[in-house]
Order: sequence, then C-alpha cells, then structure tokens
Amino acid sequence: MRGKNKSLRIHNSKRNLAARIMRLFPLFLKQHVCSSVFRNPLSPMVVLILGLVLSLPAACQSSKNTRATKTNPPDELRFVWIPPGTFTMGCSPGDNECFSEEQPAHRVTISKGFWIGQTEVTVRAYERFAGISRALASLPTASKPAGHSASEDSMPIVLVTWDEARDYCKWAGGRLPTEAEWEYAARGGSTEARYGKLDEIAWYQKNSGDTIHEVSQKLANDFGLFDMLGNAWEWVNDWYEGTYYSVSPELDPQGPASGMMHGLRGGSWMNSSNLLRLSDRGRSIADLRFNYFGVRCVLDQAAP
Repeated sequence: MRGKNKSLRIHNSKRNLAARIMRLFPLFLKQHVCSSVFRNPLSPMVVLILGLVLSLPAACQSSKNTRATKTNPPDELRFVWIPPGTFTMGCSPGDNECFSEEQPAHRVTISKGFWIGQTEVTVRAYERFAGISRALASLPTASKPAGHSASEDSMPIVLVTWDEARDYCKWAGGRLPTEAEWEYAARGGSTEARYGKLDEIAWYQKNSGDTIHEVSQKLANDFGLFDMLGNAWEWVNDWYEGTYYSVSPELDPQGPASGMMHGLRGGSWMNSSNLLRLSDRGRSIADLRFNYFGVRCVLDQAAP
C-alpha cells in the first residue's frame, strides 16, 4: 500500500507539472499530444572521505568548471562566459554512430566570446517572460495552484516552438545560439563524442524514468554548462540543411540563408544514446512543439 501511494503521488506530481506548463501555451491544448520523440578493505577514514566527495553537488565536483558567471536580470538565470576559440565541428574522431549530416568534420573559429545559459531555460524563468509569475505571486501561498513547487520551478521549459524560443531569448536580452556556437560551448574543449560518461552527464531514455528532470542534476562540462546533452532538445538559430557542412565557412558560420526546418541540439530524456552525442544534429519545423523541445539563450555582452 505504501508503494502504491508513492506511485500515485509521483503520477499526480507529473500531471500537475504538465498542467502548469500547458497554461503557458493555451493555444496548444487541443492541437498536439506529445509523447513520441548511466583486496584490501578500505579504512573508515577513506570511506568517510569518499562519502563526503560523493555527496557534493554536481556543480562542485570539478575545479575545471570554475568559469566567469553572472545572473541575467530579466530572467534571473545564470550565464557562463565562453571565450573565443577554434574547434573541430562535426563527427568526433572514432565516433561510429555519426549520420551523414554530421560530415565532414571541419575547422570552425568562433571569433567573439559570448555568454550562454548555464542551464536550459527553466519553467520559472519562462513564467517571468509569459507574465504568469505576477499572477501567482499575488496569491497567498495556500491559494497557489497545486504542483507549484521549487522542483517544478527548476524543470526545463518544454513545448516551446522555435518562434517562442527566439522571442524568449530576445526578451531576456539575448538571442538563440548559432549551431556552431552551441557545439563549441557543448564540447567545452572535448574532442570526444560526449564530454563524459553518459549516465553521469545526461538524462536520456535509459535513466530518465520516462520523464524530464530538474536542471543541473548531472555533471557539467568543462565550461561549467549543465545538460548540454539530454533532458531537453535545444533550439538553435540556424536553418537546417543536411549538406551544409560541405560548404560551411570556417569563420563564425551562421547556417544556410533559408530552409524548411530549424536546428535542434543535445537530445532529450526520451532519446536513445546514439542521439546524445555532441555532433548529432536534430531538426524540426519551427511551429511544432513537443514535450522534449526546450531552449538555452546566448547574450552578446562584454567579456568579464
């Protein structure tokens, strides 16, 4: 009975979160149903030290993740400074799961540094943009809608179209990242297919429990960015073209001049591991929304 009650509470919590997100998108309610798309015994002191290390928050487990950060006033999210640099974009060396659109691997230079969201845009941040937070803030705590919790505040916003993602970033004082900026930031200097062991860095089909999770619960990359793989796909600014890499300029590529679909990067909680690779290129028609499409913004502001 106790296990049954726990399952019921989890089910109700998921349902309340879904209802809360749906309030942000009233036109969506009857248009789509979204659910397609890790020999010697140890001394007590060693055990104690290991326990302390393993209990540290994910954000504190790597000193390499110490980067210049700041809070962006409009949405109150943390942003990380990404310095200019050069990297190899596309299929990683030794990666035998690459699709044709990830080829050829090619040299790209990002000539200007930029700030990028340390996490995916959260439900709470998006509510500030949508104007719903003011209504909730005016209610006494006991009158707030069921499921309005701190954990849900920290969930990635999903069900966003490309236009809504673009408009949110503009409201926050920034823009969507280019596909090249996204991969440069996601790699964090890595030349591998992933920036760490997948179960340690990402929520995906195998470990997500068929649901999305709060941001920054997994290990960050070496730029200090969380969930660059998994949890929610992230819209990029570029139009998508499967053969673009064969003609892409080396300096600050902006993507094709036009197209039918926009790019998505990073994979999500419901995807298999082969799509959670730093070079994988997703895409979608701009006005589609799914419960695994999210957003992360870039700010063009002065270096720290």
